[in-house]
Amino acid sequence: MKIVASVALVIVGFLNPALAAPRKMDLETVNKAEWSAKGDKGKEIDPALVKTQVLLDWAHFSPGVIDGHNGENLRNAIKAFRKERGLNPDGALDGEVWAKLNEASSDPVLVEYTIRDEDVKGPFVTIPDKLEEKADLDRLGYSSPEELLAEKFHMDVDLLKALNPDKAFDRSGTSIVVANVEAKPASEKPDKAAKIEVVKSEHILRVLGKDGTVIAVYPASIGSEEKPAPSGSHKVRAVAPNPNYTYNPDYAFKGVKAKEKFEIKPGPNNPVGSTWIDLSVESFGIHGTPEPEKVGKAYSQGCVRLTNWDVEELSKMVENGTPVEFID
Repeated sequence: MKIVASVALVIVGFLNPALAAPRKMDLETVNKAEWSAKGDKGKEIDPALVKTQVLLDWAHFSPGVIDGHNGENLRNAIKAFRKERGLNPDGALDGEVWAKLNEASSDPVLVEYTIRDEDVKGPFVTIPDKLEEKADLDRLGYSSPEELLAEKFHMDVDLLKALNPDKAFDRSGTSIVVANVEAKPASEKPDKAAKIEVVKSEHILRVLGKDGTVIAVYPASIGSEEKPAPSGSHKVRAVAPNPNYTYNPDYAFKGVKAKEKFEIKPGPNNPVGSTWIDLSVESFGIHGTPEPEKVGKAYSQGCVRLTNWDVEELSKMVENGTPVEFID
Protein backbone atom coordinates (compact mmCIF):
# COMPACT_ATOMS: atom_id res chain seq x y z
CA MET A 1 0.00 0.00 0.00
CA LYS A 2 2.83 2.37 0.77
CA ILE A 3 4.30 1.85 -2.70
CA VAL A 4 0.95 2.50 -4.38
CA ALA A 5 0.42 5.64 -2.34
CA SER A 6 3.88 6.94 -3.27
CA VAL A 7 3.27 6.33 -6.96
CA ALA A 8 -0.11 8.05 -6.76
CA LEU A 9 1.49 11.06 -5.08
CA VAL A 10 4.14 11.30 -7.81
CA ILE A 11 1.47 11.13 -10.53
CA VAL A 12 -0.68 13.78 -8.86
CA GLY A 13 2.36 15.98 -8.37
CA PHE A 14 3.26 15.66 -12.07
CA LEU A 15 -0.24 16.51 -13.28
CA ASN A 16 -0.89 19.33 -10.85
CA PRO A 17 1.49 22.30 -11.36
CA ALA A 18 0.62 23.54 -7.88
CA LEU A 19 2.22 20.42 -6.37
CA ALA A 20 5.12 20.14 -8.79
CA ALA A 21 8.56 21.49 -8.00
CA PRO A 22 9.30 25.00 -9.41
CA ARG A 23 10.86 24.90 -12.86
CA LYS A 24 14.63 25.41 -12.75
CA MET A 25 15.74 28.57 -14.51
CA ASP A 26 19.43 29.14 -15.19
CA LEU A 27 21.91 29.46 -18.06
CA GLU A 28 22.57 25.74 -18.51
CA THR A 29 18.90 24.73 -18.32
CA VAL A 30 17.88 27.22 -21.02
CA ASN A 31 20.85 26.56 -23.31
CA LYS A 32 20.20 22.80 -23.19
CA ALA A 33 16.40 23.08 -23.40
CA GLU A 34 14.65 20.95 -26.03
CA TRP A 35 11.22 21.20 -27.57
CA SER A 36 8.54 18.94 -26.08
CA ALA A 37 5.17 18.04 -27.58
CA LYS A 38 3.63 18.54 -24.13
CA GLY A 39 4.26 22.27 -24.39
CA ASP A 40 3.87 24.72 -21.51
CA LYS A 41 0.39 25.04 -20.04
CA GLY A 42 1.33 26.87 -16.86
CA LYS A 43 2.20 30.42 -15.94
CA GLU A 44 5.84 29.74 -15.10
CA ILE A 45 8.70 30.88 -17.33
CA ASP A 46 9.48 28.02 -19.72
CA PRO A 47 13.19 27.47 -20.58
CA ALA A 48 12.31 26.08 -24.03
CA LEU A 49 10.22 29.17 -24.81
CA VAL A 50 13.04 31.47 -23.69
CA LYS A 51 15.31 29.62 -26.12
CA THR A 52 12.68 29.82 -28.88
CA GLN A 53 12.28 33.56 -28.42
CA VAL A 54 16.03 34.21 -28.63
CA LEU A 55 16.31 32.03 -31.75
CA LEU A 56 13.43 33.94 -33.37
CA ASP A 57 15.13 37.22 -32.43
CA TRP A 58 18.27 36.01 -34.23
CA ALA A 59 16.21 35.11 -37.30
CA HIS A 60 14.66 38.64 -37.43
CA PHE A 61 11.20 37.26 -36.60
CA SER A 62 10.89 39.25 -33.42
CA PRO A 63 8.86 37.87 -30.49
CA GLY A 64 9.01 41.32 -28.89
CA VAL A 65 10.06 41.08 -25.25
CA ILE A 66 11.83 37.81 -24.39
CA ASP A 67 9.87 36.57 -21.37
CA GLY A 68 9.56 32.78 -21.63
CA HIS A 69 5.77 32.82 -21.99
CA ASN A 70 3.54 31.56 -24.79
CA GLY A 71 1.94 34.89 -25.70
CA GLU A 72 0.37 36.28 -28.87
CA ASN A 73 3.59 37.95 -30.03
CA LEU A 74 5.45 34.64 -29.87
CA ARG A 75 2.69 32.82 -31.75
CA ASN A 76 2.61 35.53 -34.45
CA ALA A 77 6.40 35.34 -34.82
CA ILE A 78 6.25 31.54 -35.19
CA LYS A 79 3.38 31.87 -37.68
CA ALA A 80 5.40 34.27 -39.84
CA PHE A 81 8.53 32.11 -39.53
CA ARG A 82 6.60 28.97 -40.54
CA LYS A 83 5.05 30.70 -43.56
CA GLU A 84 8.41 32.01 -44.78
CA ARG A 85 9.98 28.55 -44.36
CA GLY A 86 7.23 26.87 -46.37
CA LEU A 87 5.46 25.28 -43.39
CA ASN A 88 1.80 25.40 -42.44
CA PRO A 89 1.42 28.93 -40.93
CA ASP A 90 -0.62 27.88 -37.90
CA GLY A 91 1.58 29.49 -35.25
CA ALA A 92 2.43 26.15 -33.61
CA LEU A 93 5.84 25.37 -32.17
CA ASP A 94 6.69 21.83 -33.27
CA GLY A 95 9.68 19.68 -34.12
CA GLU A 96 10.05 21.10 -37.65
CA VAL A 97 10.13 24.71 -36.44
CA TRP A 98 12.47 23.81 -33.59
CA ALA A 99 14.91 22.14 -36.00
CA LYS A 100 14.88 25.06 -38.45
CA LEU A 101 15.42 27.59 -35.67
CA ASN A 102 18.35 25.66 -34.25
CA GLU A 103 20.09 24.97 -37.58
CA ALA A 104 21.08 28.63 -38.06
CA SER A 105 23.63 28.76 -35.24
CA SER A 106 25.14 26.69 -32.46
CA ASP A 107 25.81 29.74 -30.27
CA PRO A 108 24.33 29.64 -26.74
CA VAL A 109 21.09 31.61 -26.36
CA LEU A 110 22.07 32.76 -22.86
CA VAL A 111 25.51 34.08 -21.90
CA GLU A 112 27.20 35.68 -18.93
CA TYR A 113 27.62 39.45 -19.01
CA THR A 114 29.63 41.64 -16.67
CA ILE A 115 27.80 44.83 -15.74
CA ARG A 116 29.76 47.88 -16.93
CA ASP A 117 30.18 51.36 -15.48
CA GLU A 118 27.97 52.87 -18.19
CA ASP A 119 25.16 50.47 -17.25
CA VAL A 120 24.90 51.84 -13.73
CA LYS A 121 26.09 55.45 -13.88
CA GLY A 122 22.65 56.83 -14.78
CA PRO A 123 21.25 59.31 -14.18
CA PHE A 124 18.11 57.29 -13.56
CA VAL A 125 14.82 59.13 -13.36
CA THR A 126 11.36 58.66 -11.92
CA ILE A 127 8.95 58.80 -14.86
CA PRO A 128 5.62 60.49 -14.00
CA ASP A 129 2.38 59.00 -15.31
CA LYS A 130 0.91 62.19 -16.71
CA LEU A 131 2.08 63.31 -20.13
CA GLU A 132 2.21 67.00 -19.14
CA GLU A 133 4.51 66.25 -16.19
CA LYS A 134 6.96 64.41 -18.44
CA ALA A 135 7.57 67.72 -20.21
CA ASP A 136 9.28 68.98 -17.01
CA LEU A 137 12.11 66.44 -17.28
CA ASP A 138 15.44 67.25 -18.97
CA ARG A 139 15.65 63.71 -20.39
CA LEU A 140 13.35 60.69 -20.36
CA GLY A 141 16.09 58.25 -19.37
CA TYR A 142 15.84 54.80 -17.83
CA SER A 143 14.22 54.50 -14.42
CA SER A 144 16.68 51.88 -13.10
CA PRO A 145 19.68 49.69 -14.05
CA GLU A 146 17.27 46.74 -14.28
CA GLU A 147 15.23 48.51 -16.95
CA LEU A 148 18.36 49.49 -18.88
CA LEU A 149 19.80 45.96 -18.81
CA ALA A 150 16.48 44.30 -19.68
CA GLU A 151 16.04 46.54 -22.73
CA LYS A 152 19.69 46.16 -23.74
CA PHE A 153 19.16 42.40 -24.00
CA HIS A 154 15.54 42.48 -25.28
CA MET A 155 14.31 40.90 -22.04
CA ASP A 156 11.42 41.22 -19.64
CA VAL A 157 12.56 42.52 -16.24
CA ASP A 158 10.92 39.51 -14.53
CA LEU A 159 12.98 37.10 -16.66
CA LEU A 160 16.16 39.07 -15.95
CA LYS A 161 15.49 38.75 -12.21
CA ALA A 162 14.52 35.06 -12.45
CA LEU A 163 17.82 34.25 -14.17
CA ASN A 164 19.80 36.29 -11.64
CA PRO A 165 18.35 35.80 -8.16
CA ASP A 166 20.00 37.90 -5.44
CA LYS A 167 22.23 39.71 -7.97
CA ALA A 168 22.91 43.45 -7.58
CA PHE A 169 22.08 45.07 -10.93
CA ASP A 170 23.34 48.47 -9.76
CA ARG A 171 26.92 47.28 -9.16
CA SER A 172 29.58 47.46 -11.89
CA GLY A 173 31.56 44.22 -12.18
CA THR A 174 28.63 41.96 -11.28
CA SER A 175 28.31 38.92 -13.57
CA ILE A 176 24.75 38.23 -14.74
CA VAL A 177 23.01 35.91 -17.21
CA VAL A 178 21.37 37.58 -20.22
CA ALA A 179 19.92 36.77 -23.63
CA ASN A 180 22.66 36.50 -26.25
CA VAL A 181 21.01 38.94 -28.67
CA GLU A 182 24.37 40.13 -29.97
CA ALA A 183 24.80 36.75 -31.70
CA LYS A 184 22.05 37.68 -34.19
CA PRO A 185 23.34 36.91 -37.71
CA ALA A 186 23.85 39.84 -40.08
CA SER A 187 23.28 42.30 -37.23
CA GLU A 188 26.16 44.48 -38.41
CA LYS A 189 24.56 45.29 -41.77
CA PRO A 190 20.86 44.35 -42.10
CA ASP A 191 19.32 43.98 -45.54
CA LYS A 192 17.67 47.05 -47.05
CA ALA A 193 13.88 47.07 -47.11
CA ALA A 194 12.18 47.30 -50.49
CA LYS A 195 8.78 47.64 -48.83
CA ILE A 196 7.13 47.69 -45.40
CA GLU A 197 3.71 46.16 -44.76
CA VAL A 198 1.75 47.06 -41.61
CA VAL A 199 -0.84 44.30 -41.11
CA LYS A 200 -3.45 45.73 -38.78
CA SER A 201 -5.43 42.54 -38.11
CA GLU A 202 -2.31 40.56 -37.15
CA HIS A 203 -0.59 43.31 -35.13
CA ILE A 204 2.66 42.89 -37.07
CA LEU A 205 4.97 44.87 -39.33
CA ARG A 206 6.59 42.96 -42.20
CA VAL A 207 9.77 43.98 -44.01
CA LEU A 208 10.09 42.76 -47.60
CA GLY A 209 13.29 42.48 -49.61
CA LYS A 210 13.78 43.28 -53.30
CA ASP A 211 12.63 39.80 -54.33
CA GLY A 212 9.47 40.05 -52.23
CA THR A 213 10.62 37.68 -49.51
CA VAL A 214 10.02 38.55 -45.87
CA ILE A 215 13.33 39.54 -44.27
CA ALA A 216 11.98 40.67 -40.87
CA VAL A 217 8.76 40.65 -38.86
CA TYR A 218 8.08 42.75 -35.75
CA PRO A 219 5.10 42.79 -33.35
CA ALA A 220 3.35 46.15 -33.45
CA SER A 221 0.66 48.19 -31.73
CA ILE A 222 -1.25 49.90 -34.51
CA GLY A 223 -3.55 52.90 -34.07
CA SER A 224 -6.41 53.49 -31.65
CA GLU A 225 -10.08 54.51 -31.63
CA GLU A 226 -9.06 58.10 -30.87
CA LYS A 227 -6.49 58.18 -33.63
CA PRO A 228 -6.86 55.29 -36.11
CA ALA A 229 -3.91 54.27 -38.21
CA PRO A 230 -4.12 55.24 -41.89
CA SER A 231 -4.88 52.91 -44.78
CA GLY A 232 -3.34 52.65 -48.20
CA SER A 233 0.18 53.28 -49.48
CA HIS A 234 2.62 55.84 -48.08
CA LYS A 235 6.39 56.39 -47.83
CA VAL A 236 9.15 56.87 -45.29
CA ARG A 237 9.95 60.58 -45.12
CA ALA A 238 12.77 60.67 -42.56
CA VAL A 239 14.41 58.81 -39.67
CA ALA A 240 15.04 60.58 -36.35
CA PRO A 241 17.04 58.86 -33.57
CA ASN A 242 16.48 60.17 -30.03
CA PRO A 243 13.46 62.28 -31.02
CA ASN A 244 11.61 64.91 -29.06
CA TYR A 245 7.88 64.33 -28.75
CA THR A 246 5.46 67.18 -29.42
CA TYR A 247 1.93 66.89 -28.09
CA ASN A 248 -0.75 68.61 -30.12
CA PRO A 249 -4.02 69.35 -28.25
CA ASP A 250 -5.85 68.42 -31.44
CA TYR A 251 -4.99 64.80 -30.56
CA ALA A 252 -7.30 65.09 -27.52
CA PHE A 253 -5.77 62.05 -25.79
CA LYS A 254 -7.65 60.79 -22.75
CA GLY A 255 -6.33 62.22 -19.50
CA VAL A 256 -4.40 65.07 -21.16
CA LYS A 257 -5.89 68.48 -20.28
CA ALA A 258 -3.35 70.74 -22.03
CA LYS A 259 -4.84 73.25 -24.47
CA GLU A 260 -1.51 74.21 -26.04
CA LYS A 261 1.32 72.27 -27.63
CA PHE A 262 4.15 71.06 -25.38
CA GLU A 263 7.37 69.15 -25.97
CA ILE A 264 8.87 66.14 -24.19
CA LYS A 265 12.63 65.63 -24.29
CA PRO A 266 14.35 62.55 -25.82
CA GLY A 267 15.15 59.27 -24.10
CA PRO A 268 14.08 55.60 -24.11
CA ASN A 269 11.08 56.51 -21.92
CA ASN A 270 9.95 59.26 -24.29
CA PRO A 271 6.37 58.52 -25.52
CA VAL A 272 7.78 57.58 -28.95
CA GLY A 273 10.81 55.76 -27.55
CA SER A 274 14.32 55.88 -28.95
CA THR A 275 13.57 56.28 -32.68
CA TRP A 276 10.97 57.95 -34.92
CA ILE A 277 10.47 56.90 -38.55
CA ASP A 278 8.43 59.68 -40.13
CA LEU A 279 5.81 58.76 -42.73
CA SER A 280 4.20 60.77 -45.52
CA VAL A 281 1.05 61.09 -43.42
CA GLU A 282 0.92 64.17 -41.23
CA SER A 283 1.79 63.37 -37.58
CA PHE A 284 2.06 59.60 -38.23
CA GLY A 285 5.15 57.46 -37.87
CA ILE A 286 6.72 54.18 -36.80
CA HIS A 287 8.37 54.54 -33.42
CA GLY A 288 9.59 52.95 -30.20
CA THR A 289 7.96 52.81 -26.79
CA PRO A 290 8.71 53.17 -23.06
CA GLU A 291 6.61 50.01 -22.43
CA PRO A 292 7.97 47.20 -24.62
CA GLU A 293 5.94 44.56 -22.79
CA LYS A 294 2.73 46.12 -24.16
CA VAL A 295 3.71 46.09 -27.83
CA GLY A 296 1.24 44.05 -29.86
CA LYS A 297 -1.06 43.78 -26.85
CA ALA A 298 -2.37 47.36 -26.54
CA TYR A 299 -3.28 50.08 -28.99
CA SER A 300 -0.87 52.91 -29.68
CA GLN A 301 -1.86 56.55 -29.80
CA GLY A 302 -2.41 56.38 -33.53
CA CYS A 303 1.02 55.44 -34.89
CA VAL A 304 2.83 52.13 -35.32
CA ARG A 305 4.63 51.24 -32.10
CA LEU A 306 7.49 48.72 -31.89
CA THR A 307 9.96 47.89 -29.14
CA ASN A 308 12.90 50.28 -29.07
CA TRP A 309 15.34 47.61 -30.25
CA ASP A 310 13.09 46.55 -33.14
CA VAL A 311 12.51 50.09 -34.41
CA GLU A 312 16.24 50.79 -34.16
CA GLU A 313 16.93 47.72 -36.31
CA LEU A 314 14.20 48.75 -38.76
CA SER A 315 15.59 52.29 -39.01
CA LYS A 316 18.81 50.86 -40.49
CA MET A 317 16.84 49.00 -43.15
CA VAL A 318 14.78 51.90 -44.52
CA GLU A 319 15.58 55.13 -46.34
CA ASN A 320 13.68 58.14 -47.56
CA GLY A 321 11.09 56.94 -50.04
CA THR A 322 10.76 53.34 -48.78
CA PRO A 323 7.12 52.33 -49.48
CA VAL A 324 4.88 51.61 -46.47
CA GLU A 325 1.54 49.91 -47.03
CA PHE A 326 -1.16 49.68 -44.36
CA ILE A 327 -3.19 46.49 -44.85
CA ASP A 328 -6.68 46.48 -43.32
